[in-house]
Amino acid sequence: MTTSAQRTWTTTPTTPDEWLGRAREVAALLATDAVARDRAGATPHAEVALLKDAGLVTLLGPVGHGGGGQDWTTAYRVIREVAAGDGSIGQLLGYHYLWSWAARLVATPAQVAAVEEQATRERWFFGGAVNPRDDDLTITDEGDEIVFTGRKSFSTGGKVSDVTVLEGVLEGTDKHVFAIVPSHQDAIAFNDDWDNLGQRLTESGSVEIRGVRVPWAQAAGYVDKEFRPRVYNTLNVPLIQLVFTNFYLGIARGALSTAAAYTRDRTRPWPYAVDVKDRAVDEFHVLETYGDLQAKLWAAEALAERAAGLIEAINTHPDTVTARERGEAAVVVAAAKLRAIDTGLEIGTRIFDVTGARATANGVGLDIFWRNLRTHSLHDPSAHKNAEVGRYALVGEVPEPTWYT
Repeated sequence: MTTSAQRTWTTTPTTPDEWLGRAREVAALLATDAVARDRAGATPHAEVALLKDAGLVTLLGPVGHGGGGQDWTTAYRVIREVAAGDGSIGQLLGYHYLWSWAARLVATPAQVAAVEEQATRERWFFGGAVNPRDDDLTITDEGDEIVFTGRKSFSTGGKVSDVTVLEGVLEGTDKHVFAIVPSHQDAIAFNDDWDNLGQRLTESGSVEIRGVRVPWAQAAGYVDKEFRPRVYNTLNVPLIQLVFTNFYLGIARGALSTAAAYTRDRTRPWPYAVDVKDRAVDEFHVLETYGDLQAKLWAAEALAERAAGLIEAINTHPDTVTARERGEAAVVVAAAKLRAIDTGLEIGTRIFDVTGARATANGVGLDIFWRNLRTHSLHDPSAHKNAEVGRYALVGEVPEPTWYT
């Protein structure tokens, strides 16, 4: 980032509105050179430092250890705000929140307390090497330690993370194990091979895990090498699917607001219209398009808020959540994600209709929004999300927990 875009804050927000205000400040700084940084493709060390300086990385952390003590509703709104300034950094922050919550999902109470204290106090930035489309990492039991080995095609956060969440299967069993490990160690090699159409600054390339050693005591949720499952363990997928939804919506909002500024300041009215206007902002088709897109964005945001409320309700009773409650929340999350994708892609395309040919100049950078959303929205097929919602609508079935539902 440019030196002029750096800022150090001296106070910590205490209310949800203050946190959203802080997120908007961060987004405004990121937006100043988002296109240039996207083009350069440099590792986003400065951007993550900005998130830390702003206090956003400890938003969910306990107040007693210096965290914000906020809930997921606020976290989702913060993700949306940051993504409006830079979709890549919004994704990084959203994944960080999910993986920083991983201990709450699967760990023992003692492990949760230890992780959250250290992570909050030291302002850890989390990454994760848990791509389920790859083979699981292999875990060997070596007495007091377990050892992770294997490769993952995607590891969002990569080199900018302080810690990485690993997941694998204990050799000779069907036992899955999560563990949080230091990212910077000889046994982890990030391959710097993320070279995609969009979300270029997410450090989402592949990673080699070459014998990462973890004490059994740090195997999340395990006591005497045994794990006690509960429905809440499976909430990681709805949580992260709603992370996706919110940074998609942030990208869409960024596209609409950036295009609107361009239309106000630079778009020229069409001189061959039947009713020629002095300004582009007075042309009927321009007003109609912006009105249509804004209405669709507000509707998609409202559905995302409804989904966040269902997640919040589950978080109030993690030990007693039922499979049905979890499944109904997952259906609404799926619906919200579908609306975010369709609305965001439409906005990313139609903004060119109301900005004009000159808005396609590389220096303007309106392409970044469609590229970012198109890239990540392929994470898992929308058709299957539609089918999940359809099964619920038709026969009342909720999706079984998988790595994608």
